[in-house]
Amino acid sequence: MRDAIIGNWQRQPHFSIGMQDSLHDLNHRFLDLIGARDGDWRAPGRLKLPGNVPHQVAPLSAAQRAAAAMCPYALFDLRFDDDEHWCAILGNAGGGRVADEAMVEDDTAEFVRLALFYAWHVASTTKLAARLILGMNEHTVMAFRGVTLNRLPYLVASEAENLSARWCSSDAYWSALMCAASRSDAQRLRKVQLFGLQLAAAARLP
Repeated sequence: MRDAIIGNWQRQPHFSIGMQDSLHDLNHRFLDLIGARDGDWRAPGRLKLPGNVPHQVAPLSAAQRAAAAMCPYALFDLRFDDDEHWCAILGNAGGGRVADEAMVEDDTAEFVRLALFYAWHVASTTKLAARLILGMNEHTVMAFRGVTLNRLPYLVASEAENLSARWCSSDAYWSALMCAASRSDAQRLRKVQLFGLQLAAAARLP
């Protein structure tokens, strides 16, 4: 039953194969980014993560991280549920263009750049996908739809400050996900991924 729920989510029209593969790749990259943290992750302005996640991710093999990344939703967040934030930024008609992009060239910036392009693509494809996969509100979806692609690189430097793990307050989710991945327990992983679906659905409730 649990596999059927996840499988049905992934087979819906809002979740194309290309969109799914790109999401899994981004999730994997995000886990790699977490695993590469060198103890500075609690410092101000650093990647926002729950509990002891960096130390749980670091020992995972590439295969274990890939398995953990196979979620039908993003494991990362850029304040996508904050429509006031995104409407203000994306609604700024005088905002920068590609030529104005700040010279930020580290692993976090590269990830944020890819995540922004993915978010724009998903929001431009269908409202439902952006809401289910990324946790966007409707106003945020429309704000992304209203900008051209060349606006996005300009946002990398500022939005890198907002990068966090999804559901940062849920140590239970992240601990369970990392534990199942470390044991290469496919059945347990699917159960945890269902837990993530429940968290995503709960966030959409009024």
